Amino acid sequence: MSYFTDLALQCVDGQWRPGTGSWDIIDFNPYNGEKLASITVATRDEVDEAYRAAERAQREWAATNPYARRRVFERAIRVIEEQESAITEAIIAELGGTRLKAAFEIHMVKEFFREALQLALTPSAQVLPSSVQGKENRVHRDPVGVVGIISPFNYPFLLAVKSAAPALALGNAVVLKPHQSTPICGGTLVAKVLQDAGLPPGLVNVVITDSAEIGDTLIEHPVPKVISFTGSDRVGRHVSTVAGRTFKRVILQLGSNSGLVVLDDADVDYAVDAAVYSRFVNQGQLCMAANRIIVDRRLEPQFTPKFVERVRRLVVGDPADPATHIGPLINSRQAERVTAIVEQALAEGATALLHGAVEGNLVSPSVLTDLPVASPLLHEEIFGPVALIVPVDGDEEAVHVANDTPYGLAGAVHSADIERGVAVARRIDAGMVHVNDSTVADEPTVPYGGEKLSGLGRLNGPQVVEAFTTTRWLSIQRERSEFPF
Repeated sequence: MSYFTDLALQCVDGQWRPGTGSWDIIDFNPYNGEKLASITVATRDEVDEAYRAAERAQREWAATNPYARRRVFERAIRVIEEQESAITEAIIAELGGTRLKAAFEIHMVKEFFREALQLALTPSAQVLPSSVQGKENRVHRDPVGVVGIISPFNYPFLLAVKSAAPALALGNAVVLKPHQSTPICGGTLVAKVLQDAGLPPGLVNVVITDSAEIGDTLIEHPVPKVISFTGSDRVGRHVSTVAGRTFKRVILQLGSNSGLVVLDDADVDYAVDAAVYSRFVNQGQLCMAANRIIVDRRLEPQFTPKFVERVRRLVVGDPADPATHIGPLINSRQAERVTAIVEQALAEGATALLHGAVEGNLVSPSVLTDLPVASPLLHEEIFGPVALIVPVDGDEEAVHVANDTPYGLAGAVHSADIERGVAVARRIDAGMVHVNDSTVADEPTVPYGGEKLSGLGRLNGPQVVEAFTTTRWLSIQRERSEFPF
């Protein structure tokens, strides 16, 4: 199967068809500029059709035996395993992801489908005691109905499934809008896998479109009860505002400016390895990536040269080559933005320990230090292969610097003393902090989400049940009540 011809369509109510909008989204390979597909955008009417189809299909799906629901996810894992080679090539071509990145993303997608197997059997009701004689309180947990999902370009297959799989497992239907740069891996691939796994028509609908065509229709449409958005905090603010006007629940997974803290007793070589991975995985296009490497000044003279040398050895080039560590950024706009960030920092007085070259969308790593305290770069998300080394004096300043950002998604702390590391990690205002590890971690069974401008709500684990279900109190009075009038 060629994903870029067979899946370059809208998927509405189980039907694959072209959009009827007035223009096309062109899907390009970010490494070599090859045109992969041309997709006519969906209109407001087609978004409405997708939501109405989801609404119709969801009622029967919610009533389906949960063991029947979970069999769909078992088959979905088999479909991915059978098509793993083709999906890998699709991720490399559409995202510019390396083979290592593609393997990680596919592995995690399968893990989230495995977790969906368990979620399908989540208890749907509980009995609670009552202070009223003869009364029985039942609390039913029901699907919300239809979930609107907006997926990003950096890990599109994973981050679409991360919301879609639990939502479906809990009895909902979904309408998915992928990012314009990754319409296949972030959209129609998900629908195809689930369709081949036997998911009934209408439960997953994919609309490839843009706000220039549909405005806020995807968010303000009356059918969806929850909007799950992954992307920038700027767009997240807008999604939250529009959804709030119609009292929709929002799950926002937004940007970050994560810090990896290296305390003065850390294992230097291990911390260097963790920091290099945390900053440069997927070209730094990852919300959990460590923008800032915060190093105790007593250890910094050992840490920095080793870090720079490790970064210097990273291979930049064709993502299809197994030796490549860093492939292209998603598009020229992103490459230009990252280049401008480096030049701005140098103009502010930063020192370039490594100044990466730019060739098309390939941006080689840069390592900067000596940034002025007031530099905006210390507080922003970079989303590219640029590392900032920030020396600090002691644990107190390390915590202050780690928290000196409007974001709060992830972090890491390295120390030979585990409990010291834990004590510092507990003071970092982020949703996820890891001791003696990378800032990049995700597991289907533990809460995922951020503080401050990094988002609202949590996915994964028990939190995903809260995200995609609603509760209903049903009481039964087994004895006659007495009323005051």
